[in-house]
This record gives sequence, C-alpha cells and structure tokens, in this order.
Amino acid sequence: MQFIHSFLNYIQYEKRGSHHTVTAYEGDLKQFYNFLESNQISDWSRVTFRHIRQWMMNLLDAGVTARSVNRKVATLKSFFRFLLREGVLETSPTDKISAPKIPKRLPVFVKEKEMDLLLDHVEFGSDYPGVRNKLIIDLFYLTGMRLSELSSLTIPDVDLSGGVIRVTGKRNKQRIVPFTASMKASIIDYLLIRNSSFGSSVGKHLFLTDKGAPVYNKLIYRVVTGHLALVTTLAKRSPHVLRHTFATTLLNHGADLNAIKELMGHANLSATEIYTHNTFEQLNTIYKQAHPRA
Repeated sequence: MQFIHSFLNYIQYEKRGSHHTVTAYEGDLKQFYNFLESNQISDWSRVTFRHIRQWMMNLLDAGVTARSVNRKVATLKSFFRFLLREGVLETSPTDKISAPKIPKRLPVFVKEKEMDLLLDHVEFGSDYPGVRNKLIIDLFYLTGMRLSELSSLTIPDVDLSGGVIRVTGKRNKQRIVPFTASMKASIIDYLLIRNSSFGSSVGKHLFLTDKGAPVYNKLIYRVVTGHLALVTTLAKRSPHVLRHTFATTLLNHGADLNAIKELMGHANLSATEIYTHNTFEQLNTIYKQAHPRA
C-alpha cells in the first residue's frame, strides 16, 4: 500500500488532481490490490499482463460496465507509469492492455418545448429555496455547466458587469461562460433574497442550503430530477442531461461546434461531436415527415 499512498499524494499535490479524482483512483487501486492479495501477489514487480486481464474479466463478469472498467484500467496505467518514473519497475504490465469496447450512447436531452414549459410556466415559489432552485436549473440549461462546477461556484465567480461566469472545470481548468441579460436579472434577484435570508456572514458560496450552509451535490441533483419529472417522461433526469440539452439546443440553432466545445470545457472536439448525432436524428425525422417521397 505504500506505493499507492505515494501515487495518490503525487496526483493530489503535484498533478493537482481534484478530490473526486483522488478518491476514484484510491478506490480503483485498492480494489486491484485486494485482487492481487487474493492471488498471493504482494510485490508489484510480479504483476503481469495476464493478472490485469483476469481482473478486467472478473469485473465484466460481475456486471461492471465497460466504461467503468476502462476507467479503472486508465487508473492502473497511470499508477504503473508512476512506478516506472520512481524506478520501482523497469516495464509496465499495462503496455499491452487494450480497453473493452464501449457501445456508443447518444446523449439524452430534454426537448425545447419541455424546457420552455419548465422555465416559463412551472411555479418555483418566491421564497429562498424556490428562487435558488429556479436559478440552478436556469444556469444548467443556459451555461452547460457540470454538477461539480455549479456546486462549487462562488459569488466572486459571477461578473455581473461583464455578463460572464468564471467556471472551474476538470483538472482545475478555468473557462469563461457568458450569460444573458435576463439571467443577470435572475442572479441579482437571487443575491438579494440570499442576503435577506442569511446575511453576508455565510461565506462566498453562490448557492446555499435552506439553512445557509454551502450547497452539496446531492441536493442539486434532487432539485433537478424533481423538476424535470414535472415536464418530461425521460427515465434519466440528471444535471448532466441538462448539460446535454444545452449543447443540443445550441447545435440545433446553428452554433459552431468549436464554440460549443469551449463553452462546455471539453478537452477535444471529439467529445463535442457526439451531439451532431442527435441533430442528424432530428433532421432525419423532419425529412421523413416533410418530404413527399421519403
């Protein structure tokens, strides 16, 4: 376990990995370590390609998705690269490992008319929780932020005069996301009721719980799923669905793919291109409905 602890410290302090990343790495490595122990392997130099393949097969047989297995393998690759760097190993047993193929899943999104119904006609309430919940959903839909990005927002991140929000994404990478004049008015209204409800001594977190503590991910998740259930029959109603909805809406209205990539904080364009599949499906449906020979 000594090398695992050293690796986690390296990820946290040298690579500046997020708490979520460090926790995920720790879970993956402890799981693999337990597998090695069950096979009487206590020395990292004895780990082979076959051990890793067997571990992967065990995970898949246990019902772990290919996507999750790929993430765990990526953790192992990073860990063994670290051991190479530290001179613990001369070769990595992960060099010949190929990841399981992941079935391509199209992003799930909420229809525009359903979002219009939610934002324009559903009553959220005029008290603090109601105003907060409305702004949370507004921000997800109008900025495409991730759950972790929204929950960590602070008041200084919001530039009302400039009409932009500074968003801190994966690997602490920051990006600037604009917001509309109507969103500015909503943010001002929210800040007024936030201040009147809790004063200025509750800290800089933009969103608070009903009792004035910094908001947490599970609360935001419940807010989103509960309100989306009012307007859509989608089985999946998470904050990430609103992120997909943001991208799909922009693309359907002619936004440039590179611009969407920057707004969403994607590292490469391939992550953004998946939304073009949804747009094609929509165009195909319209074509079949409208063309007399279709």
